[in-house]
This record gives sequence, structure tokens and C-alpha cells, in this order.
Amino acid sequence: MRRIGIDEVGRGPLAGPVVAAAVALPSAIQGLADSKILAKPRREALAARIVAGAWVGLGAASAREIDRLNIEKATHLAMRRALEALLARMPGTPGEIVVDGNRLPPLPWPARAEVKADATVPEVSAASIVAKVVRDRAMARLDPRHPAYGWARNAGYPTAEHLAGLRAAGITRHHRLSFGPVRRLAGL
Repeated sequence: MRRIGIDEVGRGPLAGPVVAAAVALPSAIQGLADSKILAKPRREALAARIVAGAWVGLGAASAREIDRLNIEKATHLAMRRALEALLARMPGTPGEIVVDGNRLPPLPWPARAEVKADATVPEVSAASIVAKVVRDRAMARLDPRHPAYGWARNAGYPTAEHLAGLRAAGITRHHRLSFGPVRRLAGL
């Protein structure tokens, strides 16, 4: 039985999916930390080591799912998808499941929520790193098709550049219509 860590990235952006990762580590990986405090090159290198040496499951919820469900339910959906993807690959049964935050998604396995687990539980740190790298790369891939928003630099967060792009170029299908600045521009 292995401990599994789950974390998400992308609750606050105005565009793109929310992405979750679930990770089980067969052995320790040095240097794990909350993805938000790691420099991009370090985060990228750690993500490669995690993917190569651990069991990893990814899940996402699209901008449309976020609009339909709300961000919390969509985050929980992404987490569940990540866990199911991990369990489809990992041998054996899950042991302890630790979710970063103060609320648990509905899961058919015992789990616990822990605030700041991305800084204290290695499996959750690993999940935080993988989820951030995957989401940042997804937004960077969208950037050439939608250059007005600066997604390669801001990952869809509401920066001045992104907000100026929204005013100048309008709303894309990747924008979250249920989020205030986008909703106001859409006249909803």
C-alpha cells in the first residue's frame, strides 16, 4: 500500500483548465517542494524525474466544465480523474491518500485533506510540481493561437496583459465565462 498525494493547479486563472495530479513515490526524490516556490527550470527538472520514477495520474476539467459545475466541483472532478488515472497504472491498492487543501473531493477511498500539504508531504509536493508543469505547458501551447493574452507568460491568470487582451481581442472558447472579468466582458 502506497501513500498517494493529490494537488491541483489553475483555480484562479481566467482561461484554461484546472489540472490535477496524483502521485505515488516508490522512492524518495530529493528537492521536492511546493511548486509555487520553485524556479521554472528546477520545477521542470523535478517534473521529469517524478514522471520517470513514480506513478503519476493526471486529470483536468475544462473551462466549460468549470463554468457548468463551479471551480470547486470542477477541481474535485479533476482530482478524481487524476486519482483514477493513477490507480489504473499503479500496482496494488492505495494506502493513505492526502489531498492538498481543506476540502476533500468525493472519493470512494479513504482520504484526508491537509492545508499546505504541498510543502510538507512529498507525494503532494510531487503532484503540485507535475500539475503546474503540465498546465503551464498547455497554456504555452495555446499562446501562438491566441497571442493577445500572453498565456505563455501568465498561464491564463488575470494579469494586466491578459486583461488588456480580453478588452482588445475578446473572449475565446478557453475563457471561463463564470469568472467576473470574463463575465463582465461577455455581458452576462
